[in-house]
Amino acid sequence: MHLAYPAVLSVLLFSTGLYGVLARRNAILVLMSVELMLNAVNLNLVAFDVWLSRAAEETLHSGQALTLFTIAIAAAEIGIGLAIVLAVYRNRGTSDIDKLRDSAEAPESHPADGSDSDAPTADPAARTGKAEATA
Repeated sequence: MHLAYPAVLSVLLFSTGLYGVLARRNAILVLMSVELMLNAVNLNLVAFDVWLSRAAEETLHSGQALTLFTIAIAAAEIGIGLAIVLAVYRNRGTSDIDKLRDSAEAPESHPADGSDSDAPTADPAARTGKAEATA
């Protein structure tokens, strides 16, 4: 088998994953797209390892070893990423990335000086918003 076949398949998988990361708004689908990109890299590593092992007399299979490390990193990434997404979903009620970004950038509802604008005041003119001018 030629090296071009797995390389083209790897490029297609990586491109699909890149499109998923850039176009999707659901955090879980973004994580799945990242996994697709990592699997494209794994396919490339194994394909080049097989291709280089045919040329060399001694085979070290370093591409396959790197693939095992990539799989371990991907498993840790998906575990931590899914835990973060679930925690954010419990707190905010959505996993939509645009809504999460908009709520993070929104100004606070309370003033920074610590005064509460909803608290009742003792002055009745201040409560109605009509301050009487005294001469």
